[in-house]
Amino acid sequence: MRLAVELYGVLVGHLEGEGSRSFDFTPTPEGQEAFGRNSSVLSLVLPLAPRLPRQHAGRRRTWFGELLPEGDQLDHMLAQSGLRRGDVLGFLARYGRDVAGAVQIWDLDDPTEPKVPAAVPLGEAEVRELMEDPMGSPLGNRPTLGKSSLQGVQPKIVLAREGEQWLQCFGGHPSTHILKPEVGRRPALIFDEEYGLRLARRLGLSDFGAEVLSFDGLNALVIERYDREGGRRVHQEDLSQALGAELSQKYQEIGGVVSLRRAAEVVRRHLSDGDLRMLARLVLFSVAIGNLDLHTKNISILHPMRAPARLAPAYDPVPMSQYADADGRLALAVNKKYDLKRVESADLIAEFSSWGLRGAEGVVWETLEALAVAVHEESPLDGASPGIQGHIQGLIRRLHG
Repeated sequence: MRLAVELYGVLVGHLEGEGSRSFDFTPTPEGQEAFGRNSSVLSLVLPLAPRLPRQHAGRRRTWFGELLPEGDQLDHMLAQSGLRRGDVLGFLARYGRDVAGAVQIWDLDDPTEPKVPAAVPLGEAEVRELMEDPMGSPLGNRPTLGKSSLQGVQPKIVLAREGEQWLQCFGGHPSTHILKPEVGRRPALIFDEEYGLRLARRLGLSDFGAEVLSFDGLNALVIERYDREGGRRVHQEDLSQALGAELSQKYQEIGGVVSLRRAAEVVRRHLSDGDLRMLARLVLFSVAIGNLDLHTKNISILHPMRAPARLAPAYDPVPMSQYADADGRLALAVNKKYDLKRVESADLIAEFSSWGLRGAEGVVWETLEALAVAVHEESPLDGASPGIQGHIQGLIRRLHG
């Protein structure tokens, strides 16, 4: 199978191989000419070099494999397409037209490619129907026509929005919004995430919109995609991809492949001092609101076409330590501590200092003060977990010591 890898309208490489355990990525002269030899516009670990080290082929396969969704979402999409689990090339040929970031992947040997992007207007009832049909329309894809994929476990669909009109995307038309429906087992989840996102915006950690809307009586959290700008794609890669982690290795306790120290090394080596400071504030923010799920797929790097790479805004910042069934363990240890209740401000200062961050103590106290004000002034929506505001205030007071 031969797949085209297109970025910002330029064919930057090919994926070729007999199967998902043997394929490899080969950059094209066109990509090197457009973005420069050894450019990291696609990835920090996939430079557009004339020759890539053969011994790193497995890591390149992992990078593309991490474009796939997870959990039930992946199972539904495999069932829709008749693909088997582990068929990375087949999946990307089927759904790779609209993935995270700006990369588009398609089958060079498919006579129907390249597709003509299209979008179909939807009414509220039709949007609800898509959200309630994860098997027939996973991620909002229509059988045989849908081309969208997005990482993550939480049920969701992706649509485009033009004004007040919702559109279902086909053939690589860029989606602009993620819609997460209210789920029966944990209906407060979308309201808690909205609160987390609102607090992140108050702290300058996020800059995209998010609101809870009702579609024919079904509530959904509607999130602007941070990897879109004016309806156009902006490329991104998550830190699992940058660190060579796959699947559940996004959690530090599974395999020991990732850690906050390794994440900080990537940021310090490739991004700016301001990005390293932002990473520290993001970690502190997550601890202070009880977000246990800050793993390496929930931290990303943006690769604009003509600007330096930078840390992506905070996303999926869900306060969850208030849930009765939460285990209280962080996805990434802070100063070697996984138990949220054992993490103190001194641990955060020690962690950040170990990265080489200057003024780590000031970052901790300034961020805690700003968050305390934001939580006091911002109330959660009706439907959020009972007592979530007070719970977060308690976490902040404990960190203040």
